[in-house]
This record gives sequence, C-alpha cells and structure tokens, in this order.
Amino acid sequence: MKKLFLSLLVAVVGLTGAVSLRAEDAPAAAAASATNAPAAAKADPTLEQRITDLEAYVNNAARLADAADAKVSSKISGSGPGHNSFQMVCAALVLFMTLPGLFLFYGGLVRKKNILSVVAQCFGIAGLVTILWWAFGYSFVFGDGSTPWWGSFSKFAFLKGVDSNPNGNYSYWVSQNVFSMYQLMFAIITPALIVGAIAERMKFSAIMLFVGLWMVVVYFPLAHAVWGIDGAMNGVWNPKASIRAIDFAGGTVVHMSSGWSALILCLILGPRTGFGKANMAPHSMTLCAIGTGMLWVGWYGFNAGSAVAADGVAANAFMTTTMATAVASFVWPMLEWVIRGKPSILGFCSGAVAGLVVITPACGFVNTTGAVIIGVLAGVVPFLACAYLKPLLKYDDALDTFGVHAVGGTLGALVTGFLATADVNANLAGDPAKANGLDKLVGHGLWMEQLKAMGFTIVLAVVGTVVIAYIVKAVVGLRPTVEQEDTGLDLSDHGEEGYHS
Repeated sequence: MKKLFLSLLVAVVGLTGAVSLRAEDAPAAAAASATNAPAAAKADPTLEQRITDLEAYVNNAARLADAADAKVSSKISGSGPGHNSFQMVCAALVLFMTLPGLFLFYGGLVRKKNILSVVAQCFGIAGLVTILWWAFGYSFVFGDGSTPWWGSFSKFAFLKGVDSNPNGNYSYWVSQNVFSMYQLMFAIITPALIVGAIAERMKFSAIMLFVGLWMVVVYFPLAHAVWGIDGAMNGVWNPKASIRAIDFAGGTVVHMSSGWSALILCLILGPRTGFGKANMAPHSMTLCAIGTGMLWVGWYGFNAGSAVAADGVAANAFMTTTMATAVASFVWPMLEWVIRGKPSILGFCSGAVAGLVVITPACGFVNTTGAVIIGVLAGVVPFLACAYLKPLLKYDDALDTFGVHAVGGTLGALVTGFLATADVNANLAGDPAKANGLDKLVGHGLWMEQLKAMGFTIVLAVVGTVVIAYIVKAVVGLRPTVEQEDTGLDLSDHGEEGYHS
C-alpha cells in the first residue's frame, strides 16, 4: 500500500511537470523568433509622483508604475516591507494553527492510544499538501485565464515565476512568494480539519490518499471559484462572477468544504468500534485547552491576514474576530450551565472554536455589533448541533467537526449576507456605475448570492467525498482491523506510544 501511494504521488508530480513543460514550449519558441527590440525606457518619476507612490504604499493602493500603460518608473520597487512582514507573520500564525494548535486540540480529545495518530496525520497532511501546492496547486487556485471554476495547471506550476515581486491581482505590496506561502497554510489546515470527524478509525495510508485526491477534486476548484481573481464566486473582485457571493477568510472554502466532507466520510466509515458502549471521553482536556488557545491566537493570522496588507480592513478583521470569539466562548458554556448544571472546559473550548469559525467569512465585512451578533449565534447554533442533532441522528462525528465547522461555516456564510456593510470595507461599495455592482447587493439580497455559494459548496464537498472515499476504499481500504483499532492507531500505524505509564 505504501509503495502504491508513493507511486501515485510520483506519477502526479511527473505528469504535472510534463504538462508544464509542454505549456512553456510555445511561448518560448515564439519569444525566440521575435525581434529582440529593447523595451522603451520609462522616465524617472517626479517628486510629486514619488510622493504619490508613498501614499499608495501607506493606503495599500497601486503605485503609478503598476498601470499597464505606465510611462513612469517607480523608486519603490517590488514589495513593501511593512505589508510583506505582516503577511509573513500571518502565514506563520496560520501554520501555528495546524502545527501544533490543531493536533493538540484534537489530540487532547481522542483517547490516549490515538494521540500520536492525530499528530502524524497533521504532519503528513502538511507535507503532502505542500508538495501538491508546489507542483500545481497554487497555479490551479490562483493562476487566472483558464475558467471561472478552476485555474491554470501550468501558469505557476512548480511555483515558476512566483518570486518576490507582487502579483497585482491579489496584492500591490506583498511578494507573490509570500502570498503563495500564506495561502498554502490555508490549504494545509482545511483537510486537517476533516481528521476530527474520523479520528481513531481510519488508516494513515487511507487518509493520505484521500487528502491527495480531495485537494484536487474539492479544495483547489472551490478556492479558485471563491478567491481567484476571475473566480465564478468571487463577488468582490470579479464583476462577471456567476455568483456574487463574498467570503473573506474561508467560510465556504475552508469550513464548509471540510465540515460537510467530514460528515460524509464518517458516515461511510461507520462508527468507532464500541461506539455508544465503551468510554470514549477525551483523555486530556488540558491539551485540548492549550490547543484551543493556540488556535485562537493563530486565527488572527487566518482572518486579519486575509486582507493581504496591514491596513484598515485587517484591523477591522482583527477586532471582529476577537469580539465574536470571546462572546461565543462565553455563550456556549453558559448554555451548558443552564441546561446541564455545569459549564465545562470543553464548552469554553468548543465555543471559542465555533466563534472563530462563524466569524471567518464575515470578519472583514462586518462591524463590531455584527460580530457580537455572530458570537451569540456561534455559541448557540453549533452547540445545539453537537448536543442534540448528533445524538438524534446517531452519527459518530468523533470530535464534532460537522457540528462546529460545517454548521458553523454554513451559518457564517449566510449571516455574512445579512450583516456585511461597506462602512467597514469600501470594496463592498462596488462600482455604482455598474448594474451588477456589489452596491446593488449589500443590504439588498446579498444573502441570496450566499445561498447559491453555500449550495454549490455542499454539493461539491458531498459528491466529491463520496466518489473519493469509495476509490480509496477499493485501492487501500479505509479502516484498520478491529484488533488494530482496539490496540490504537499509535501502535498499529506508527509503532509508537504517546504515553508509557
């Protein structure tokens, strides 16, 4: 099985390289035969133009030399140090969410015989997704000029041309290599979230193969449709988008896709051995609480960093993230206190994560009051899903990935349509001269566009997961043997134990 998986990985990388090289042949030949006429030199900017460039840097706007027909050069070349450093810190914070935040959060919630399996799954996903991102993933998501539903396989394949100069489609002042690494961290954590639903009962080889296929079928196309400059659901930057929805930091791309896929995968897998009979309580709420704190801190990179600049939009996202998360982390355990008599640490942790999830698509588009409303909803609705819907339907979502991420992400995507305001993000004002501008939708039916995006996301995640899961089942199998599951995945998959006492 290991040889099969490695062979498939090598084949994918090799095929991508062949496609990339063929795509490069035609432009290279054309360039070789073209007349090597020197480009016209651009004039040095005047003092006034240099000041305008500085103002553009401070205000996160395009410099004069960025225009396609610019006849003047710029004394500020490449990226801007402040915005670039901000984005690098945010990228590190998002990685911190997965390694170690998520594996401690999830690791504390499983039984002690499975903690290392969660750690290994997070590390394995980080490595596998990075290889796919390098080979073709970044190009698939952010390479424009292909279709509104998927990007180019070859434009940035093997990260060619992804250097320290900005890609003006996504940022005027952040290096494209930094932007690509920042987006890589999103690509890493999204499939890692799925682990929570199928924890303790899916083989490591099956998870790696599933994630590799899922990224290609679900994540890459969805991320391009929502965030690609010409994406079909990029309501902010693509005036020709089929669905004029908005998603600031990943309500659909990250949480809905992973959460709905997690539900389907856990249903296909079936419950853990002994589910409903054996004690499957978390083995360490201390580790879970530490992981939650790391997720909260790292989430500032996730949400504020999605502004792709250290600007006012990022500042607003930072504030709304704090408000919604704090409120939700209070509301969830207070409901427990009223209903069950005691506020649990798991309730505080679950409420915080739910608040982070629900505010994610809205954080750059809503004001403080909107964030507080979102915090209350995040503390109530996912709580009801976890406390009552799961027991009612009897599905074994081991660590409540569906209840928090699917339900929370879906809720966040919807309420964004009601609470978004151009008062905190001028990009929502659109262009009043265009009949299909966002100004016509914000406050007047944007929620309908959100519903369309939510529907597409659910269908893609559900159908994609069903197909991929059965392919994986046929190729390597999904579950360990009953004996291996009883022993624990730490020993059966990795030959190690998290604890020796």
